[in-house]
Amino acid sequence: MKFIHAADIHLDSPLAGLNAHADVPAEVIRHCTRRAFSALIDAALAEDVAFVIIAGDLYDGDWKDFSTGLFFAAEMRRLARPCYLLRGNHDAKSIITRGLNLPDNVHEFSSRKCDMFRLDAHGVVLHGHSFPHRAVPEDLSKDYPDPEPGMLNIGVLHTSGDNPGEHEVYAPCRVEDLVLKGYDYWALGHIHARRVLAERPWIVFPGNLQGRHAKETGTKGFTLVTVEDRQITAVEHRPVDVLRWAALEVDVTGLDVTSLPGAIAARVHAAMAEAESRPVLARLTLTGTTALHATLSEDTEHLAAECRNAGNEAGGDLWVESVRVRTRPLPVVDEDVLTPLRDAFLAGLDDPALVEALLTELAGLRQKVPAPARGDLDLPDDAEALRALAADAWQIAAAALAASGSR
Repeated sequence: MKFIHAADIHLDSPLAGLNAHADVPAEVIRHCTRRAFSALIDAALAEDVAFVIIAGDLYDGDWKDFSTGLFFAAEMRRLARPCYLLRGNHDAKSIITRGLNLPDNVHEFSSRKCDMFRLDAHGVVLHGHSFPHRAVPEDLSKDYPDPEPGMLNIGVLHTSGDNPGEHEVYAPCRVEDLVLKGYDYWALGHIHARRVLAERPWIVFPGNLQGRHAKETGTKGFTLVTVEDRQITAVEHRPVDVLRWAALEVDVTGLDVTSLPGAIAARVHAAMAEAESRPVLARLTLTGTTALHATLSEDTEHLAAECRNAGNEAGGDLWVESVRVRTRPLPVVDEDVLTPLRDAFLAGLDDPALVEALLTELAGLRQKVPAPARGDLDLPDDAEALRALAADAWQIAAAALAASGSR
């Protein structure tokens, strides 16, 4: 027996952050989330799974029109086997105001209490609690019941876990507490990067089906679980994304105008190979210390074209979401002279209280940005990233000192 565990499908949500010069054909980005979901249903039929679990955020929010619900209903009729649906923070009971009569094979977990579905023919019990509202600050897993003896127990939960990363905190819980619950598998949702938190029992975030902005890079898809004699024997990631986001980071240290295109091409070719014939949306980031620093920021259109050219050479389709220049200029003054000033400039990051205050302020700034645009932010979110930003700031200060003749 097999089942599929998916989450964070965000049907009909748009791709975010594409600049006006990306020039991506409409047919490449149109209905990406729908096409990825259809690929999931194709896989469910090909693998002859017993059922499908969607652990929250099937929808990105309230439907703009009924076409979203009509598409999902049609895919459920095509699936023609049980689908167990949990509501998350984006499609909480209070958020979705439109509705349709869904096929009988769709079963939704209650938002009032922890709900249970028994599949006696397969020896499986599913436990889950849908979000009643977008904001759920409490640990919902504490109210999940003890496991049913003699059955394969699956907990379905939308949660930020105990390490949300860039995601907002909802229904937080500890891995240790999920393990102690005694279930055989935890089907989690909310974190968009695939994470396997434990294997005994299996505690899995499958990630989202389709990357929607430049920070959602790499393979995206669902988890296929194989069960034999009520024991989990295999847990596999299956990609179904229809286009792939890639972070192309190129260290330009020591490169010149003739060798830079080759370095970019090598990174593009690697990304195209990893995408396995999918179209690629790429963010190019240049790092390192270089004599080209002053001119690179003014040459982003040419850099984007070099990426496109390398993609064409590799025989695939690649478009550039943005070009970010994070290089540093070569030293322009005697470093020994400025060392005391540099040390004083950077010493502030040795003060934990100051670091915490700065990160808190940046986190507050991030929350003021509308959610769809947060993925395009380039703000440091930990001490290491903050220190890297400080190093960049020092290079700018040092160059200004040199320009003004200061010592």
